[in-house]
Amino acid sequence: MGEGLHNFWKILSVPDNVPIVLMIFFVSFYTWLAFKQARHNDRYGIQEALESDKVQVWPYLVKIEFLVTILVMIILTVWSITINAPLEEAANPTLTPNPSKAPWYFLGLQEMLVYFDPWIAGVMLPTFILIGLILVPYIDINTKGNGYYTLKERPFAISVFAIGFLVLWVALIVLGTFMRGPGWYFFWPWEFWDTHRVVALTNVDLFDWIFGITTKNIDGSFNLIQVALGGLLIVGYLVAIPMFVWKKYKTSSPTLKEMGVWKYATTAALFLIMAGLPIKMFLRLMFNIKYVWVFGVGHDLFFNI
Repeated sequence: MGEGLHNFWKILSVPDNVPIVLMIFFVSFYTWLAFKQARHNDRYGIQEALESDKVQVWPYLVKIEFLVTILVMIILTVWSITINAPLEEAANPTLTPNPSKAPWYFLGLQEMLVYFDPWIAGVMLPTFILIGLILVPYIDINTKGNGYYTLKERPFAISVFAIGFLVLWVALIVLGTFMRGPGWYFFWPWEFWDTHRVVALTNVDLFDWIFGITTKNIDGSFNLIQVALGGLLIVGYLVAIPMFVWKKYKTSSPTLKEMGVWKYATTAALFLIMAGLPIKMFLRLMFNIKYVWVFGVGHDLFFNI
């Protein structure tokens, strides 16, 4: 274990990974600071929070920004002197790095390729992320909490952000950076990155794992029972669950009444799609379940979820 932790320290100290370590530290620190301020505001009231946050632009704010600029320049200068630039030799088409990793800001997408097909992980999910961010101002009915930190007034929005960004996205970057070694195999921090490691994985689809219903028949055609069950499961997850919640609570919940059916449906769909990522990660990592629903159109167009 000592050798493995030494190897993990070497991974942390690689020039490519130093900014990611700093990013994790600063994200954690400023998240804690924001939650601390939000608790303070909820305890002592909004008016005091708004009054205490007021700062005169000149000279106080300008002075602080000027000092921070000088501090950042000093840090970057010391950083550039003490840590070598992560430059490698010229690209060689006959020698592929192992593991071959994308830049850190794309590692979340690269990690999602383990759990989804490329058209889902690389196209569909990022599109839903962008669409969801665009729609937030239009589906958000809560006008409280604008201009100050608060937890009490916006528990749902803060929880979704904390889970979606701080937990899922940052965790995917950390997982892809520090725990994916040669062959894109998973290594614990105390494990040595063995370039010759071979892991025999028996990937199965969901209904093959539960009921023994194979994805394809002997002749290569899709098993219609598997296609029907997978379709029912996906439709039930994305449609039946929101409909059940809407019919059960639409008369008793003031929030649902104010949202209306279309805003609620959009919010529920985006939330369930986001929740599908940790569900699929759990199924793949714990049970080697590759796909939940598999069907094709013709010989070249396949849909794997």
